[in-house]
Amino acid sequence: MDTNILLESGTNELEVLEFTLGDNHYGINVSKISEILSYQQVTPIPNANPCVEGIFMPRDLMITVVNLKRCIGIAETDNKGLFIITNFNKLNIAFHVDEVLGIHRVSWEDIIKPDATINAGGNGVSTGVIKMQDKLIIILDFEKIVTDISPETGLKVSDIDVYAEEQRDRSGSPILIAEDSPLLSKLITDCLRKSGYTKQIVTMNGQEAWDKICEFKEAGTLHDNVHCIITDIEMPLMDGHRLTKLAKEDEETKDIPLIIFSSLVNEEMRRKGEKLGADAQLTKPEIGNLVEAIDRLVDARSQA
Repeated sequence: MDTNILLESGTNELEVLEFTLGDNHYGINVSKISEILSYQQVTPIPNANPCVEGIFMPRDLMITVVNLKRCIGIAETDNKGLFIITNFNKLNIAFHVDEVLGIHRVSWEDIIKPDATINAGGNGVSTGVIKMQDKLIIILDFEKIVTDISPETGLKVSDIDVYAEEQRDRSGSPILIAEDSPLLSKLITDCLRKSGYTKQIVTMNGQEAWDKICEFKEAGTLHDNVHCIITDIEMPLMDGHRLTKLAKEDEETKDIPLIIFSSLVNEEMRRKGEKLGADAQLTKPEIGNLVEAIDRLVDARSQA
């Protein structure tokens, strides 16, 4: 199946690959997918997390295989199924699924954000739900699934220690953050606070962030309240690329530094971000590099 479907930048659309686990339907952003392979024999790893089936090596590349049914508590069968090979957060991981049904182009506006009954305490593994005809397609939070298996693949919070030791005061540079994951939002805000950026406006998606910007513009306080924008890419209602497009095409906001901080910063996504005018693009483990980029861009703007 061809997963190389290109979308125009900043249209607030995404391609979702629909697959099944048992009788249930799930989805993954096509941008995370490298390829889809038929089941191959894997080599088990002693003392590995129970969700990890083992490893295999197509074309001399070692890939960890994650059994999604085990991760979300669905009974396993003898069905060999397929491997969805992904690349995000600089990791190559295969997710073992039953069947792939096709690709759907949808708008982020049409993705229903799970409420607290589903993602209580940020522990859920769903980032959104798509209603399509007579079925619901649940978009899984693959970053959280992998982080739960191996926490060191998430944000490298130890990278912030050097900034925390300096006891810096960067409170004069307020930051607007758009991040839909409650867990990642807390980690990012905590890390920025430790590095001296104590004045933060935190929003759950691009639409909330843009609404805040418009509110400040109307009040004439935009440049007092926003010195830098940090945005994820994958978010309901409005994604980070659409937010970037709006911000960089607006005369009042185009000079505000905007950093895309996402697990999806691969070669193709980087080209899209550059085309839209993002000032920096970083993958999510690089929280130390994020602080460095904020320092550089905010300082450069203040001296201009």
